[in-house]
Amino acid sequence: MSNENKDMTALAADREKTIVRTSIIGILTNVLLAAFKAAVGIISNSIAVTLDAVNNLSDALSSVVTIIGAKLGAKAPDKKHPLGYGRIEYLSSMIVAAIVLYAGITSLVESVKKIIHPEAADYGTISLIIIAVAIVVKLVLGRYVKKQGEKVNSGALVASGKDASFDAILSASVLASAIVFLIWGISLEAYVGVIISIVIIKAGIEMMMETLNDIIGQRGDADTGAQIRSILNEEPEVRGAYDLILYNYGPNKYYGSVHLELPDTMTVDEVDVLTRKVQVEVYQKTGVVLTGISVYSYNTTNEEAAKIRDTVHKLVLAHDWALQVHGFYADTDKKTMRFDVVLDFSVDQKEALEIMNQEVQKLYPDYTIQIIPDIDAGD
Repeated sequence: MSNENKDMTALAADREKTIVRTSIIGILTNVLLAAFKAAVGIISNSIAVTLDAVNNLSDALSSVVTIIGAKLGAKAPDKKHPLGYGRIEYLSSMIVAAIVLYAGITSLVESVKKIIHPEAADYGTISLIIIAVAIVVKLVLGRYVKKQGEKVNSGALVASGKDASFDAILSASVLASAIVFLIWGISLEAYVGVIISIVIIKAGIEMMMETLNDIIGQRGDADTGAQIRSILNEEPEVRGAYDLILYNYGPNKYYGSVHLELPDTMTVDEVDVLTRKVQVEVYQKTGVVLTGISVYSYNTTNEEAAKIRDTVHKLVLAHDWALQVHGFYADTDKKTMRFDVVLDFSVDQKEALEIMNQEVQKLYPDYTIQIIPDIDAGD
């Protein structure tokens, strides 16, 4: 096994241990809080406190799902799934979001019932102390879980951490409503329960949408993309790095493809040496595996071709929807010309190609022109 593979295996193992350890801490904490709050809710006849306890139980269940997702996602690649099982973690994050959403909807229904059929609560000193302690515990737990999630790039942990922080705020609102009831005799807890429910539902929807974006596939990380292009452009032979696309197969598992513009004087052997070199360097510095490196040929000795390139560049980029021109090559003997154009999403691709073809063909009527449209898929 290569040193790079050993490093990745060790990182994956450490990541899994961190997720499992953090999730277990979350499970134990939430189960204890749920037990205490449930007791307080039943004794004081408080719907807000009882719903808070249910919310803690849903958090514990979320942590269980997170552990299962981390374990399954860490499975080694096999013949059926050669790129591994990392995307399972996105499914576990989606399940966590669904649990949070379900808890919010259930809480909302129960709170509305209490508004329609109100029952007076009866808070004691011990009840208030337990709620206050729960607020502090949830704040500490939320900060810890979120920090660990960001450290190992676990969407499920980050979501659980945010949810725990929300819980602390919601518990504070429960405590405030209890104090208001004790001082002025005004019962706000059912209405507080509605607010709690709405906040939980909102958090669940946001978590679900964020995870859904990961599953569907979204634009690559801008910093990572910029770093990769910087590494590639440092090579003296590389005239430009284009069409960089990152493919995500789970947290910290990225594969990529890119086009390099190279001088037309390079031999196949020289190109092979260069591409292997940059693949290793990109992997070591970013953790991204460049599985595909394609090549554009760049005119270096033909002055006429260089003039044509400059003219075409100016002509095409005069359009706002043409973001970039690259991969240009003109053969002045065979009268052929080819280049790629990155198009904005706002323009109709077919219409844009017709406009560019007409304009370039008008300037160079003797040339066979090939324009390849690219979408703005980079960072």
